[in-house]
Amino acid sequence: MTLSVRGVVVPDDELRWRFSRSSGPGGQSVNTTDSRVELSYDVAGGSLPRHLRERALDRLAERLVDGVLTVAASEYRSQHRNREAARARLADLLTEATAPPPPPRRATKPTRGSRERRLAGKKRRGETKALRRRPEL
Repeated sequence: MTLSVRGVVVPDDELRWRFSRSSGPGGQSVNTTDSRVELSYDVAGGSLPRHLRERALDRLAERLVDGVLTVAASEYRSQHRNREAARARLADLLTEATAPPPPPRRATKPTRGSRERRLAGKKRRGETKALRRRPEL
């Protein structure tokens, strides 16, 4: 099962897998099976094209440790399903991080209706505050 990001295939030898014991219920077998999966990918030194790598490094800066992105999965009891979940999660993160930037927003003027609603709301708040004042004699 390969990892594909925006048409670029990430080789399996660039992915690092770690397995450990998962927490939670499961009886005696939970103490002997390494079902928790950690998948690491070196974004800084990986085989992504330069423009995608720079975009990913910029957008994932908070999650990276020395340029390495790590994803963990332990929601399933089997290691195989956790491996699939971790691979899918990493692919989603990289796909989202390498997405092209949205087109710039085109500035528009407020519509007549929105201006009227804004002024009506301001008038309503003013009337509410006026009711809090001491009555004039």
